[in-house]
Amino acid sequence: MKAKYIFIAALAAIALSNTSCEKVSPQGVLMGNTAVEDRVEMSYRYFQENNLEQKFDYDLVDFTEDGYSFIVGADSHVTTDLGRMNEMFQIGLDNDDLFYCHLGDIADTKPQYYINLQNCISDNKAKYVEKYYTFDENTHEYYRKGAKFPIGTEYRDIQFPFFPVVGNHDLTHNGWALWSNIFGSSFYTFDVYVGDNNGKSIYDHFIFLDTASGTLGKLQVDLIEQGVLDGKDYFNYRYTFVFSHTNIFLPQTMQFASTFPREEAYFLLKQFDKWNASIVFCGHVHKWDEQVFNAVYFLTLDSMSERNSPDPGDYLVRVKINKDGALDIEKVHMNYVAPKK
Repeated sequence: MKAKYIFIAALAAIALSNTSCEKVSPQGVLMGNTAVEDRVEMSYRYFQENNLEQKFDYDLVDFTEDGYSFIVGADSHVTTDLGRMNEMFQIGLDNDDLFYCHLGDIADTKPQYYINLQNCISDNKAKYVEKYYTFDENTHEYYRKGAKFPIGTEYRDIQFPFFPVVGNHDLTHNGWALWSNIFGSSFYTFDVYVGDNNGKSIYDHFIFLDTASGTLGKLQVDLIEQGVLDGKDYFNYRYTFVFSHTNIFLPQTMQFASTFPREEAYFLLKQFDKWNASIVFCGHVHKWDEQVFNAVYFLTLDSMSERNSPDPGDYLVRVKINKDGALDIEKVHMNYVAPKK
């Protein structure tokens, strides 16, 4: 998942040369040519080889002890207009949100669109580093401003805190090659350390699923059952948040939406209970929806794309967790409007 910011020309050639017609799954999900089993296998290998769970973990002692917040957006469908993506990152910077999450369909699959997306991430990483890091001319390393235990690092090793899941539109025209080249893994987890309670370390837990094909697939189910996303058993989780592209429930305002096969839906509902999930975030259907089932809050977001949602509106969500553990969710307004042609 760590952005490598290297665009391999061969991947673009692959995407251009293999443009067979998209397929539609029995669940009605527009599918690409890379099966979920292959994606999960590649993602899990990348997750392990790059030790992502440790690299992504956040220690609030190094940032703030006053609580934190994070931003969630969905279905940006980036093409040539980067206005809404830039606005989401700027909103996060202005508010000091700890990180950004995205619920899939991040770009429409043409190599140029992923180059645009890659440049957008690079530009906003530069803004992020300028705000939160200082450069030491003597060591030629960057240090986090205000950190109690500052550790020098190179620019390339500074993580821009953007965490997406893959969506079905990210896969069409062999888009997985393009998506994975930037983000690496579509199936991963990390923790935020928030303090101690009676000698026990307290964490918030974040789980990202690959549901782009409208199914978890056998391998992902097997890995979940093996506990690879559970976190370390000695952790005491305060909140657990789950991120999925495909929605679990039909939004009440829609007559049709792509959902999981019934058996997988039951499996996920039981798994959310096992994880003691607080919120499950979903995208895909471009409609706001809120439902509570078995004490789990399911929140489906509207599309933040300027083409799908051309007018200013509330297209993002901010989750705020105070120092005392109080959790608050608020919709976040976006003002960007695409220039008229």
